[in-house]
Amino acid sequence: MPRIHFLDVTNRDGVQTARTGLSKFGKTMVNFYLGRLGVMQSEIGFPFLFHEVPYVRAQVALAEVGAFGDLRLSGWCRAVVADVEKAAPLGLSHYNLSISTSDQMLQNKFKGKLDRDALIRETQQAVRAAKAGGARTVGVNAEDGSRTDDAFLTEFALAAREAGADRLRYCDTIGGDTPFRIRDRFAALADATGSTVETHCHNDLGLAVANSVAGALGGLDAGQDVWINTCVNGIGERSGNADLLSCILALRHGFGVHDRVEVGDKLDLGWARRFALWASYAFGQPLPYNQPGVGVNAFAHESGIHADGALKDHRNYELYDEDALGPFPADHHATRGRVVLTGEYGGRAGFRHVLDSLGLADLPDEELSFQLVQLCNAQTGRPLTDDELRLIATYPAQLALLFPGLLS
Repeated sequence: MPRIHFLDVTNRDGVQTARTGLSKFGKTMVNFYLGRLGVMQSEIGFPFLFHEVPYVRAQVALAEVGAFGDLRLSGWCRAVVADVEKAAPLGLSHYNLSISTSDQMLQNKFKGKLDRDALIRETQQAVRAAKAGGARTVGVNAEDGSRTDDAFLTEFALAAREAGADRLRYCDTIGGDTPFRIRDRFAALADATGSTVETHCHNDLGLAVANSVAGALGGLDAGQDVWINTCVNGIGERSGNADLLSCILALRHGFGVHDRVEVGDKLDLGWARRFALWASYAFGQPLPYNQPGVGVNAFAHESGIHADGALKDHRNYELYDEDALGPFPADHHATRGRVVLTGEYGGRAGFRHVLDSLGLADLPDEELSFQLVQLCNAQTGRPLTDDELRLIATYPAQLALLFPGLLS
């Protein structure tokens, strides 16, 4: 039976969001939480950019010692051989290579520098370079795929597959697709190419989650596995990307969906609230009250009829059990009243006090962990959370790769 997998793009598309930002340590925490949730793959960033290199090396080292569980790490590159060759020495095993495929982009973005034949030629060369550089899997992104005609999209997918590509990412780049249309297109594309197709949906019409689920169903209809791209809390450029938790909940509880799909990822939603609240804190973007599953009103009732029914049996007015989403974080830094914190300007007494309160008595390298707390706090500009401190205390040698030349 074909299955659905998740490829989260928070650390690539999400961090591109205007008026926001995330430190390299913050991006590391995204990978940590995705690993705890059981998501299959994280698109960790841009390995061909000079300022991503220490971060990518740290992620590879952390993955090798099991800090992210079974999470696979992938890099995003333009479908350009030079990008791929810059990235190859960093040791990533998975890539997505991106190029625009619509006539709109060919005419008004590339301005005649590429035609369809050149576009296919560059893509094939980049795929072959990635595989020659040791990549285990390569996905090819059809940017603006939703505005690319069926015939050329099929031709592009087949050419990429012939060069060694493993998946086609269908990008609804401007968020104009609709559920019925994308389902039909996924079914036709997967059937014509025999390839795994991947959703990448933006939320300009508020349909990113619906389109992601519908596209996945179309791929399954054609007998192919499907991958869904997501971002934590639905962040992303303009109106955002498909929300990770909402997509999972839709597949688990959506009427007419949950009983006919199989998710291949070993998901543990017991980490959902901690991840969502951490991301809101780290990105500086408050969660909407009505955010599915994790918003403050997601399980709140006031109307007399609803309150009465929920008090009798919460299933009268709730689709799923809130306990499945795990506990809300109760971090040391959020303690009211007298509290001692550790951070950029903290000393050893405060550092030791906070770690003792978290049950972290025996550290593999206390001196290195102390220095990393200072550096990570300086980078984030906010008090470190309990999960961040635990990661630093457990994997100091690997996290030190984030700061080349600063630590002995």
